[in-house]
Amino acid sequence: MGMKKTALVSALCLTALAGCAGPTGAATASTTATTTATASGAGQGGGAISWKTCTGLTGPDGKPLTADPTLQCGTLAVPLDYSRPGGERIDLALIRIKATGDRLGSLVFNFGGPGGSGVDTLAMSARAFAALGTRYDLVSFDPRGVERSAGVRCGGDVEAILAAMDGAGGDKAVRKYVAACRKDSGKVLAHVGTVDAARDMDRIRAALGEAKLNYFGLSYGTQLGAVYATHFPKNTGRFVLDAAYDPSGTFADRAVIQATGFATSFAAFAKDCVAKGCDLGQDPATVKKTVEAFVAGLRDKPLKVGERTLTHALGQLGVITPLYAKATWPALEQAVAAAVKGDGAMLLAFADIYTGRRADGTYATTLTSMQAITCADSSERPTPAQAAAVNRKVKKIFPVLAMNGTVPPCAHWPVPGDDRAKHIDATGSAPIMVVGAKGDPATPYRWAVSLTARLRTGSLLTYEGEGHGSYLSGSACVAQHVNTYLLTGKLPARDTSCPAA
Repeated sequence: MGMKKTALVSALCLTALAGCAGPTGAATASTTATTTATASGAGQGGGAISWKTCTGLTGPDGKPLTADPTLQCGTLAVPLDYSRPGGERIDLALIRIKATGDRLGSLVFNFGGPGGSGVDTLAMSARAFAALGTRYDLVSFDPRGVERSAGVRCGGDVEAILAAMDGAGGDKAVRKYVAACRKDSGKVLAHVGTVDAARDMDRIRAALGEAKLNYFGLSYGTQLGAVYATHFPKNTGRFVLDAAYDPSGTFADRAVIQATGFATSFAAFAKDCVAKGCDLGQDPATVKKTVEAFVAGLRDKPLKVGERTLTHALGQLGVITPLYAKATWPALEQAVAAAVKGDGAMLLAFADIYTGRRADGTYATTLTSMQAITCADSSERPTPAQAAAVNRKVKKIFPVLAMNGTVPPCAHWPVPGDDRAKHIDATGSAPIMVVGAKGDPATPYRWAVSLTARLRTGSLLTYEGEGHGSYLSGSACVAQHVNTYLLTGKLPARDTSCPAA
């Protein structure tokens, strides 16, 4: 495709590879700027935000951009440990774009991950939410443990981390990675879970001067929103949970469900590719065989890309990333076809989107934050034997996701996990709109159905099309229903469905 970076509005989570709990963010087919913002203005007494024009924004080439006066940044001080509210505090980084018309209030976003930067993402994607920005101040933040909000860092060598997660070096490599997390971010690891992030959101609501929190969560952001509505039902305003994720079930359950989602989406991609004339094969079975064989081959023969290397783990990410949106399926065909011929640049570029690699070679905290939040949100600590059993199931369903090794990082995590983020019911909250796509690879539609059932006040809107994140899919039907609810409070009729765009 030339290669404009495809803007994945948030981090992605590959359950089978990293043991993640909350998959992904929505995809758009726009050009991305790698955005870094300095949050100016200290929280005053932990209860106020001093907004100033964002500084320190950089483009994809790493060069400073002219300050955009519509983007305002600030910080809010919150307790590191909510069991000691008067103790040490951390600063949450926030971003705001003020309403352009008659203001209804604030609309807070979480774009997914877990581990995605809300500051960067809202700066990049504001135009996609312009219809809501006429009436709402659009607000987002880096959740605790992410990027500017006491971001979790684990030695800085993200590709080494991926190699450890994928089995290179075995148990020793995983322990080395976990030790680096403890050394660099030990004091925050026990406090980056979703329940604490929900408490932060209630502090944000209060600091914004809102009696109710109006919220738009995508992917992992749906879990965060559901947890908030469960713990703060009386403070819950208009909530939209798009690309819904149900955190119940075991590590094995989640891995199998997500592998099934990716397998289904890949089959749809292969069929579409063949119908349009496909460089990967003349029938879907051949397309599947070509891609699986190439990725598997990277285990023993990684592909050099300039001074870098397309490893097995990066090849996996390079394949699954463009599956997140139908608009990038043609780019997946081009990327794999080129890689089969020895040019892995496009696949590596897709992997870089997933890992948060910047143009200057540095990385966002995307993957390290994701791992820390995932381990914080579950008491499960899978053994190598349990992980191997899961890996065998995943390999049968979608071999592209199969790992080299079977030592999940949570097995050696230095702090215990907390299962409270799995307990969701939202009893007593205002109505919550849940949106699910039938062709979502990362958060399969069955999770939208089950999350709606668990939320006592949930109402499901179904999108019949492909892709992760229905609001940004190009469906005018989905956009109309979501906008109407957020702007007027009117939900669509029960069991409403929107056709594929």
